[in-house]
Amino acid sequence: MSVDNNPTIFIGIAEPDATQFDAWSHQPLLVSIEQGGIDWPSSCRNGTCRTCFSKLERGQVRYEIDWPGLSAEEKEEGYVLPCVAYPCSDVVLQHQSF
Repeated sequence: MSVDNNPTIFIGIAEPDATQFDAWSHQPLLVSIEQGGIDWPSSCRNGTCRTCFSKLERGQVRYEIDWPGLSAEEKEEGYVLPCVAYPCSDVVLQHQSF
């Protein structure tokens, strides 16, 4: 994981109820979501179980692992794994249930 000496704070919105949270650039979105008091489904926290599988409705994220557990098609369609996705902008997320 890279060291971010000057972390940026972005605005995060969790749908469907538009709950706002602080999305810090130096930590995975899931951590920021939980720090915001939002109960978000999660399990493994390493990008393999897909419990936190979400649609990135707006914004951009980056990954610090080579394979974040998403297919190329899912990435193209805007799906993310908040447990390993770091925000690069303000974000709006919608959890996807299977």
